[in-house]
Amino acid sequence: MAENSKSVLLPMVAAAVFAGLGRMVFQKIKADRLARETRIAGPVDEKTRQWISDVVRTPRQ
Repeated sequence: MAENSKSVLLPMVAAAVFAGLGRMVFQKIKADRLARETRIAGPVDEKTRQWISDVVRTPRQ
């Protein structure tokens, strides 16, 4: 009986590991696609956002 439970346990663990890896890959693809659409390399804090806004709005001489 112990051998039977081991033979069921290994495929269940393997399925869980592959499902977790698949989910991580899917999230990475989704994040990369979103970053490409917004053209932002990473999260922007409020100070950087304000600086970008000031640079864009300031008239050039």
